[in-house]
Amino acid sequence: MSLSITLIIIIITVAVSLSANGKPELYSKLLFNPYQVHHGKEWYRIFTHALIHDRSNIFHLGFNMYVLYSFGNIAETILVTSLGTLGIVYYVIIYVGGIVAASIPSMLKHKDNYGYSSVGASGAVSAVLFTTIAFMPFTGGIGIMFIPLDIPPLIFGVLYIAYEMYMGKRGGTNIAHDAHIGGAVFGFLFTLIFVPNAFTNFLSQVLGVIGF
Repeated sequence: MSLSITLIIIIITVAVSLSANGKPELYSKLLFNPYQVHHGKEWYRIFTHALIHDRSNIFHLGFNMYVLYSFGNIAETILVTSLGTLGIVYYVIIYVGGIVAASIPSMLKHKDNYGYSSVGASGAVSAVLFTTIAFMPFTGGIGIMFIPLDIPPLIFGVLYIAYEMYMGKRGGTNIAHDAHIGGAVFGFLFTLIFVPNAFTNFLSQVLGVIGF
């Protein structure tokens, strides 16, 4: 039985994260530092920072991988079922593209700030989450922490973006909320624009809900 791409990504991410946690030099080399990327031409950091997570908070790694496992398997299954091997390629593009899209806001904002750095796969995970929302805007439900209620995926997505925008403007959380938004927007738009029939399927589901 072959491993899914989602599970392979999780295994690699957990292995690298845990390994780097005990190796400060490696951790420092892999994290995303816009100053080093821009001035030192260390472009690889745009990608490698998604392989490591906050060393002081194991919940960061655990939560990201849980969300990726939950929604990544759905998105991957839909893509592979409808597109075959090409679906795997699309899935990888969505994940890696989510990493890049999540890095752009911080890159533009902090390219001259040596003291800024970030880690984590949240942008890529957001891309995968919103790919699933694009496929299933009103199928099933997504729960919100501490609220015993599942809401339609598309409504959850709207609330998610609104929350990230609010928290990003408020600041003081030490979380790159703009990275979450960047990844989410990329995953959603890439799916609707490039995955065959995704847009018409999304539109028909939305119109069906509102009664057209």
